[in-house]
Amino acid sequence: MEVQVRAYSQEDLPSMTAIWNRVVMDGQAFPQDEPVADDEASDFFGSFDHCGVAVHDGRVVGMYEIRPNNVGRCGHISNASYAVDPDCRGMHVGRAMVTDSLVQARRLGYRIMQFNAVVKENVNAIHLYEELGFRRVGEIPGGFRRLDGSYRDIYVYYHEL
Repeated sequence: MEVQVRAYSQEDLPSMTAIWNRVVMDGQAFPQDEPVADDEASDFFGSFDHCGVAVHDGRVVGMYEIRPNNVGRCGHISNASYAVDPDCRGMHVGRAMVTDSLVQARRLGYRIMQFNAVVKENVNAIHLYEELGFRRVGEIPGGFRRLDGSYRDIYVYYHEL
């Protein structure tokens, strides 16, 4: 399967919003509690330093965003989130997006990418990040609250750009 990753356009917003919201409402990986409303999508996705979409056969099958992880003296550290259409998992969409995000973060002037909250049970993401050179630097017990109210451990990762 060939996946192309490119910067998003306004036409991509409905697909991006649907994919993002499926991950949010699944409650397994993203920290957000609320979905993005359709009428807020342009402002929401436009607020990030960069958003990319993964496209296969003309259809958006994944999206990611890059933003600062912190401010001031730590402003050289980026953060990113990735969402793949659940129907397209296992097709290397995530790999294409993470790889592209590292290039884009470097282009934007960041020196490091850091993930603050990778849920320990998200084994596919963990495998991908480690395979692409991210280093696990910490674990936070009970750092993620699931939909059922239980808490799960999270990992912190970083990658030099």
